[in-house]
Amino acid sequence: MSAPMLTSAEQRSAARQLTLAMLALGLLVLGLVWRWLAPDQTGVSQLLLGVASLLVAVPVMRSAWYSLRFPSLHGITDQLIALAMLGAWATGDLLTAALLPIIMIFGHVLEERSVIGSQEAIHALGKLTRSHARLVQADGSIVEVDNGTLNTGDTVEVRAGDRVPADGVVLSGQASLDTAPITGESVPLEASVGVQVFGGAINLDGLLRLQVTRTGNESTLGKVIALMQNAERSKPPITRLLERYAGSYMVLVLLLAAVTWFVTNDAQAMLAVLVAACPCALVLSAPATAIAGIAVAARHGILIRSSAFLEELADLTSLVVDKTGTLTFGTLRLHSIETSAPDRQVLLNLAASLGSASSHPVSRALAGLATQEQLLALTDIRERQGLGVVAQTGEGEAALGRPELFEQLGIVTPPVPKHDGPIAGLALGGKFLAWLLLADSVKPEARQALQELRDLGLGRQLLLTGDRQSVADSLALDVGISDVEAQALPEDKLNRVLGEIGSGFRPMVVGDGINDSLALKAGVVGVAMGAGGADIALASADVVLIGSDLRRLGTCVRLSRQCRQTLQVNVIIGLGWTLAIVVFAAFGWLGAAGAMIAAVLHNLSTLLVLGNAGRLLRFQEPLLKLEEKS
Repeated sequence: MSAPMLTSAEQRSAARQLTLAMLALGLLVLGLVWRWLAPDQTGVSQLLLGVASLLVAVPVMRSAWYSLRFPSLHGITDQLIALAMLGAWATGDLLTAALLPIIMIFGHVLEERSVIGSQEAIHALGKLTRSHARLVQADGSIVEVDNGTLNTGDTVEVRAGDRVPADGVVLSGQASLDTAPITGESVPLEASVGVQVFGGAINLDGLLRLQVTRTGNESTLGKVIALMQNAERSKPPITRLLERYAGSYMVLVLLLAAVTWFVTNDAQAMLAVLVAACPCALVLSAPATAIAGIAVAARHGILIRSSAFLEELADLTSLVVDKTGTLTFGTLRLHSIETSAPDRQVLLNLAASLGSASSHPVSRALAGLATQEQLLALTDIRERQGLGVVAQTGEGEAALGRPELFEQLGIVTPPVPKHDGPIAGLALGGKFLAWLLLADSVKPEARQALQELRDLGLGRQLLLTGDRQSVADSLALDVGISDVEAQALPEDKLNRVLGEIGSGFRPMVVGDGINDSLALKAGVVGVAMGAGGADIALASADVVLIGSDLRRLGTCVRLSRQCRQTLQVNVIIGLGWTLAIVVFAAFGWLGAAGAMIAAVLHNLSTLLVLGNAGRLLRFQEPLLKLEEKS
């Protein structure tokens, strides 16, 4: 039996085995027909059956010899089938010697077909990384190149219907992007100037120009594929447990077959025991479930590094979550305006125009408040270091900045409002117009996501942030967290997570920054925000949310519990069915053709396990509607 991951060489080997099995089956049928038509010419019939058994003996014996040199769980099946063939030859039962491996080969090909299906999903995803790109050259001309030749800093053009060739930031244009292949989100991403976009997304409309930020394996999609491949290669804990006792299992089966032969003196019963004891269904129960679970998670924009973490997610009891970039967007946004002016859009256009003339974070946040067409023409732009920016407009001198700027300009201002965040004033023609209050906005789904986790049993929730206590307390009140630790350094976060584990809790740690990497590594399961997370945080995490939708945390837990339930059923099928067939075989209840009946029943149990694991692929959680904030 092949391993869960099939290389191209293994796929060719399976095709050869299937071809030999088809030829052997033809000879076997011809031999049986000859025996029926000419019962007195048994020599010809036996010759046909013997040739048929030799054809399928080649791959079976080769696999058994390989498994002796390189022991594995799957090798036990190859060894048992080889022993059953040798036993059939020794007793002169050429029909069993031919039909038994034919049945097993057909069963193995069916199993491998299901495994190849998961590889085809990865291969299809991999095709998204290869596409053509319209590279904008220094003289403004555009040439089509393979996206594999793109470098960081290149400018590319993406037309409607084109696939985004690499991760990048929008330089100009506006369009809706289908990001479902990468993030699992059904809602299109509205891309405009300054927005980060993923390679592999499809431009539904509009024309974009992007500056490439990541290419190839370093891109988001490249990391998606690498994580899926690594996760499929990992071994679930139950598989490692079975491997530990593989040798003992083989000895037990041989002893049971010997006892059956000694008690019953029935060669068919002994051969049936060897075939029935093949642990294919039990061996496949864990990897088949893990592969299905990992594939479903990837479809939802959740990347799981190892099937072990897929299991750990089911037992979590607490949540430790970062603030900036996790519960919040991590960028300044306009919170409110305090003004007596009736036309707010005029104020926003003026603020955006002045903000576009400065590189200060507050100015950059205000620059996006208006479109390029709405920006005012400015002249004599002067940036006051640490205070703000002043420029001339058609209606006089305009100013944007800190309260101290207006004192220097001699402009009377109303009292500065109380606000836990940056404040910028706006004036025009010597007259003060408004206070602009900025803050890092809470993600709209944060409260809903945390409530879902509480409903799932993660009732203990801690906000762990390096931000100020007042900011942390305000956010915690907004999202419904009662336990807060602010102004925490990376080592403080690490110690707090270790303290949670020491107190008997099993925490899920969620973060996105460099200062979260130690805590992510220490948690039972570390979850990183993939859209804007630091590379070191992504490397330290066990799970990555590509779309950074916090509601996918609940999806992780629900999927994990569904996988556990599926695995338990699969283990029961694999173990219970195998034991039942062995008992029937040992007592001779499978009849004169016991070995062949055992082979058929064995393959049936394997297909039941694969079918049950395949039911996981129907797991689907659409985007939930955001709750209205009261």
